Amino acid sequence: MNGHHISSSFYTCTRGLRRLTQQFLGRFKISDNTFLIVLAVVVGLLGGLGNYLFRKTIELIHWVVVEQGLELFGASLEHWSLERLWVVLFPALGGLLLVPMWILFADDIKGGFSGFLVKVNLKGAKLPFRPLFTKGLASAITLGTGGSAGQEGPIAVIGGTIGSQFGKMFKVSGDRIKVLVACGAAAGVAATFNAPLAGVFFATEIVLLSSFEVASFTSIVISSGMATVVSRALLGNVSEVVAPPYVLNNFWEIGLYVLLGILIGILAAGFIGLHFRIKDSIDAIKLPRLSKPVLGGLTVGVIGIGLPQVFGNGYEFIGSVLLGSHPWYLLGILVVAKMVATSITLGSGMPGGLFAPCLFLGAVAGGAYGHLVEMIFPAAELSAGAYALVGMGAFLAAATHAPMTAIFLLFEITDSYEVIIPIMLACVIGTSIARHFNKDSLETAELSRLGIDLEAGKERNIMKGLAVGEVMSHRVETVPENMTLGNFAKFIEQTHHTNFPLVDELGELTGIISVQDFMGVVFEKELMDLVVIKELATKDVITVHAEEDLDTAMRKIGYRNIEQLPVVDRETHRQLYGIISRRDMVSAYNRVLMSRTLGEDDE
Repeated sequence: MNGHHISSSFYTCTRGLRRLTQQFLGRFKISDNTFLIVLAVVVGLLGGLGNYLFRKTIELIHWVVVEQGLELFGASLEHWSLERLWVVLFPALGGLLLVPMWILFADDIKGGFSGFLVKVNLKGAKLPFRPLFTKGLASAITLGTGGSAGQEGPIAVIGGTIGSQFGKMFKVSGDRIKVLVACGAAAGVAATFNAPLAGVFFATEIVLLSSFEVASFTSIVISSGMATVVSRALLGNVSEVVAPPYVLNNFWEIGLYVLLGILIGILAAGFIGLHFRIKDSIDAIKLPRLSKPVLGGLTVGVIGIGLPQVFGNGYEFIGSVLLGSHPWYLLGILVVAKMVATSITLGSGMPGGLFAPCLFLGAVAGGAYGHLVEMIFPAAELSAGAYALVGMGAFLAAATHAPMTAIFLLFEITDSYEVIIPIMLACVIGTSIARHFNKDSLETAELSRLGIDLEAGKERNIMKGLAVGEVMSHRVETVPENMTLGNFAKFIEQTHHTNFPLVDELGELTGIISVQDFMGVVFEKELMDLVVIKELATKDVITVHAEEDLDTAMRKIGYRNIEQLPVVDRETHRQLYGIISRRDMVSAYNRVLMSRTLGEDDE
């Protein structure tokens, strides 16, 4: 009763606030676009505050588990000793702490950032409130105890949820609530890196899939700027990644950066494939689901005994790589180790993001490359740290297919115009190479495996989710292929259909004839009983299989502008199972769309 009373009171307050807001807007004649900007300011401020609280939660968990644990065991992550063997327990403890989270809040935690993108782009952007805390805490446990993941995905979800809640509170339209979610995501990333432009392009390029208008772009810019103001007020004018000033010593180095972009693109494509192979392998292990976060954390801990750099988001280590402080062979080993550790962390059910691991992988790969070119050209005064910096942006661009986000992030954290040309070339080339090998990015590859194409939009994804066999009609009006034109003329007078499959004596499909085919030919009356319809029918029949989706069937119909498709078997393509029409497909689509719309309104 108390919970119901609180919920009812909250609803009453929300309704009252919405009514007062509408009266205020009407009295002062404030337009919807202006009100959206006001909401963007509020979402930006709260998104910046959410980022601060999330980071402090990570730091608190890290202090309790890792720092106190190292002190307890007398171990160090900087210097090797037998006591360092105890670090294997830290990520495993994180996995253990996540077990009750999975038991109580499994629906909140599962899905990751890719699930967030589905809700934003295909399900009305109406995000539930509780994951703001449950998913945030679960991700903080992963990162604070040493899991190899990033904080940008979770903080984007936190900011996006804040934006969605305000949109639902004031009942803004579907497109505008989507903009508010993007405002919150931009706020989170901008506050993390002290980079408002990178936050803007993260929201428009990754969250909204580059589909935005000027009005929405304005709101996102304002929200990102406000979050940066909050972050600078609370944490100072610093970024999570601190980079030294970038200098391009030789013009001919551009060629080396082009080669780096190619190598990074290949490496990013390899990481996408490896990530999902490891994830599939973990899913295939026949163990209780709740044991996998613990075992995953234990495995990451084993890797961390020898390479503690893989723990957490790795931002502190990235800063040292940008200074050129580590040998190329260590950086090369860390490329593989970080890929494996990240894939195990996320694949085992420890929630987190992929943004920071991409930056880490790009930095160590670029740093190793930079040290090698330094050895090849010793007199050229090259800087390994500069290649680490460009590699960091290029890998992020290639893995996420978001070059503009990476370009502006690098520009803002270096505050150097000289970095623009190298990073532009490396990011664009790396993205092109990665797209050549993988059409999908790290975040969309899992969705594609489930048949979801975010760029196709809601309509095509609904069609992709429906099978022909679910919609087709099993009652098919067929005609024998040896029927005379005279009999066919009498037949069509008694039916409402316009297309008819032809079948032979065995009942197998041999062609299709339409009323237009028949009416387009004039015969002498005496020939009507001599000519059979097989001579007028189309022999090259476009067919569809029951297992195919409606999107495929609709495109097949569009090729010839026909109204119906015979549904046949896969082996002979002649056994007739049913028929599906354009009207059947449109009706099925409308039913599902209505059902989903009502479901979204109920949330």
